[in-house]
Amino acid sequence: MKRIWSYAGMFLLFMAMQGCGPVLVSHNLADPPPPWFYPNRVETVRYVYFPELSIYYDLSARTYIYLDGGVWLRRKVLPPRYRTQDLNRSRYERIRNYYEDDIRRYHNQNNAHRGRSNRSVGRRNK
Repeated sequence: MKRIWSYAGMFLLFMAMQGCGPVLVSHNLADPPPPWFYPNRVETVRYVYFPELSIYYDLSARTYIYLDGGVWLRRKVLPPRYRTQDLNRSRYERIRNYYEDDIRRYHNQNNAHRGRSNRSVGRRNK
């Protein structure tokens, strides 16, 4: 009888936890994700991209990655020029299916020309 009650209790606890929110599956579960990262479903991602700031965050290494003077830098804290930004309110995108260490290749293929205006592109008059 005790066993039935314990299984019922675990089941009820599991059902109650379903409403608590999403679960993050990461390479390093010992460290919680940053406070600004709150996924809406179970998924495995390594990088998060902030398009307005043009910086990445590596969830497995817990480092920010950004371009500074043509060189990609990895830092545990944001440089002073980004510290006024509230990442809790910033829009970010999860980089799915990319787990390599070199974010430069991904950036060049996917984000290098994002946000640029096409006003400088010459248009033909008809």
